[in-house]
Amino acid sequence: MTAESNSVKMALRLRVAGTCILLGLLIEALTLTWNSPIAFLVFLGFGGLLMFAGIVFYLLSLVSSSAT
Repeated sequence: MTAESNSVKMALRLRVAGTCILLGLLIEALTLTWNSPIAFLVFLGFGGLLMFAGIVFYLLSLVSSSAT
């Protein structure tokens, strides 16, 4: 693989990770306005899961780019 294709792959992976984190933050911000017990489940279940997935994907993309 060339250096250019590696940088394109890295940019795509970072964009996906950033999108997951942004969606997680958006869901968490929206659930803060709710006044029901289900809001906590959505906050933690969907928002937290997206945040966690984005962070893990970001870290894995950093590790995989330095390994190649």
